[in-house]
Amino acid sequence: MRQIVVIFFSVFLAELGDKTQLATVLFATDQRVGKMSVFIAAATALTVSTLLAVIAGEAVMKLISPSTLKTAAGVGFIAVGIWTLIAS
Repeated sequence: MRQIVVIFFSVFLAELGDKTQLATVLFATDQRVGKMSVFIAAATALTVSTLLAVIAGEAVMKLISPSTLKTAAGVGFIAVGIWTLIAS
């Protein structure tokens, strides 16, 4: 159960304020489109993109060990952080 909560909050926080959420806000301002339609379309799109990510993750896991993936992800995040600091 703890893992599910961690996944939920990680994805929830990552999605806050990103370009997808901003696009959804803009679509919701269109008075010609029902708000429930915007919600259903955006929720479905997020669900499908998440499904693709899970399928891709499963495929990658068969080719590369989890420890190698964790190391690569960590190095990648550090590299992005350093790049962000340098580019500022």
